[in-house]
Amino acid sequence: MSIPAELKYAKEHEWLRIEGDEAVFGISAHAQEALGDIVFVELPEVGRSFDSEESIGVVESVKAVSDVYAPVAGEITGINEALESSPELVNSDPYGKGWIARFKLAEGADLSELMDAGAYQAYLEE
Repeated sequence: MSIPAELKYAKEHEWLRIEGDEAVFGISAHAQEALGDIVFVELPEVGRSFDSEESIGVVESVKAVSDVYAPVAGEITGINEALESSPELVNSDPYGKGWIARFKLAEGADLSELMDAGAYQAYLEE
C-alpha cells in the first residue's frame, strides 16, 4: 500500500490529516501490517485532552496489543464508532474508513516533529 502524500506521519506510525484547526488520525499501513489482523480498537473518549506522544487508545490484533499515541497535542472531538463493530477497517482501509479519531489541535501544537510521506518512507527503510 502506498503512503499518501497529503498526510503527516509520527515515529510511532500514526498518520495525521490536518483539516483547518482539527485533525483526523489513525495508524499507518505499516503499523497495521506489523500487527496483523486487528480484532479490537479501544477508542479515546470524546472531550479528552492529551499531550503529544501520550497513549490515547489501544489496538489489539491476533499477534499483539499496541498503544496508539497522539501525534500532537489536542482534544478529542470525535471517534470512529464503526471500529467498535468492525475493527478490521484498520487493516482494510487504514487511511480512509479505518481512521481512529478526530481532534482539535491544541493552541501552539507542534507539527514540526511530524514527517512528510518521503521522510516517513525513508524512516521505514532505516
